[in-house]
Amino acid sequence: MASLEQVQAIGEVLVDPGLDLTRRFRALFTLRNLGGAEAIMWISKAFTDDSVLLKHELAYCLGQMQDKQAIPTLIDVLKDTQQEPMVRHEAGEALGAIGDPSVLDLLKEYSQDPVIEVAETCQLAVHRLEWLQSGAEKELENGSTKEIPYLSIDPAPPAASRSVSELRSDLLNENLPLFTRYRAMFALRNQGSEEAVLALGDGLQCSSALFRHEIGYVLGQMQHPAAIPALSAALERPGENPMVRHEAAEALGSIGKEDCLAVLQRYRGDGERVVKESCEVALDMLEYENSNQFHYADELARLQG
Repeated sequence: MASLEQVQAIGEVLVDPGLDLTRRFRALFTLRNLGGAEAIMWISKAFTDDSVLLKHELAYCLGQMQDKQAIPTLIDVLKDTQQEPMVRHEAGEALGAIGDPSVLDLLKEYSQDPVIEVAETCQLAVHRLEWLQSGAEKELENGSTKEIPYLSIDPAPPAASRSVSELRSDLLNENLPLFTRYRAMFALRNQGSEEAVLALGDGLQCSSALFRHEIGYVLGQMQHPAAIPALSAALERPGENPMVRHEAAEALGSIGKEDCLAVLQRYRGDGERVVKESCEVALDMLEYENSNQFHYADELARLQG
């Protein structure tokens, strides 16, 4: 348990633009793990930063904390058209992750947003909230799907367990609702086999940038080396959406193999800032994966040390 003074000290690291971004990321994830009103306040303060990557991660962390106290900040970010699409999208997804039905009408409104990534995200968040309201989450608790091996709050629940080929068919079928395809995505992730990884990798060719970015995120969670070629290709692809390239970079950092290191070092000077910073953070994550450090979110331990 951290004291208020310790939370403040960690918060000051997070909001200090003069500090290295990798250290600020560690401070952010420390605050996420600590939780509470004070941590939310400090995370909310950092939305004035000029790093799109950092602001995107702020919104992600607020959603994963599932604390209703974060809702006003996330609503402000979603509504702020001066914020980058990648940040607004993550705010919409975070509102869906918190799962409070009070934001349903707002999410329906922004499901028509002119920015496609924001609109699609809010459509997914509406589906998730309606799914929660329907009581369908009991299907997960009652074991009709495999136990979810990840701690993340996902934008869609996994589909019922089926063969990889059936799930792959749904994943890649662009005539199906995005929510259905996301459910197939998370079911494939939970299966965890190399065949599932390769099926997900095929999703990096689909037309929706939001969908491709979520595939990158999921492959990073799985940490399976079979994903490295598809993720590397996404990072290297000329004209690829920066949101997708950023997620591919972070996924390579999570996998943490030697092949990943070479690709990330090549793109750490990328002309797209969000990609450059993602590679820097990913290299820090990779270093952590290959070290004896106990915890990536180590800012509290740093203070106490």
